Amino acid sequence: MAGILKVDKLMRRFGGLVAVDEVSFEVDEGEIFGLIGPNGAGKTTLFNLITGLTIPTSGRQYYRGEDITNAKPHRIAAKGIARTFQNIRLFGSLSALDNVMVAQHVHTHSGVLSGVLGLPGARREQQAVNDKAMALLELVNLAHKAHEQARSFSYGDQRRLEIARALALQPKLLLLDEPGAGMNANEKGTLSAFIREIRDKFNLTVVLIEH
Repeated sequence: MAGILKVDKLMRRFGGLVAVDEVSFEVDEGEIFGLIGPNGAGKTTLFNLITGLTIPTSGRQYYRGEDITNAKPHRIAAKGIARTFQNIRLFGSLSALDNVMVAQHVHTHSGVLSGVLGLPGARREQQAVNDKAMALLELVNLAHKAHEQARSFSYGDQRRLEIARALALQPKLLLLDEPGAGMNANEKGTLSAFIREIRDKFNLTVVLIEH
């Protein structure tokens, strides 16, 4: 199988602290790849490096053969890499539907003026964005809460909403940062099946962090 992500001797120092120490690995397309280690091992920092939130001290990283080292986060997202966070980062005051719709705008084409004027192309695109967001909420069993504020959701529902938002970016590589945190054994079993389901449904490659 072809490699979709390659990390080559990636390092990140914060002053005298080495958070990521010359890490190298390669992930094949379609794989579910796990990064396992204790708290403080640098796993989330590694995700931050891959997604451009943190700049590496040294080393390189490649997505489908393209060097994405030092690329801006929005550029990396547009190329097909999406993630969730260890500490959930939803727009708490927005509805579940709006949280998912916002993520899709990296792929929309209508300008602000077209939207303000209500031009037909902008209206059609906005309807398509709404329909896709609802489909993703249906996928994660949250369609019945589409118009509720994200901050009112339970922890498990917020986790599922964050995955729906990540999928709205239309990724080919999905990074999940401790998706099973706070879940019991049965919930983790359901989550494991769900990750396999979305991998197959959306032709994804998944990299996930767990203890």
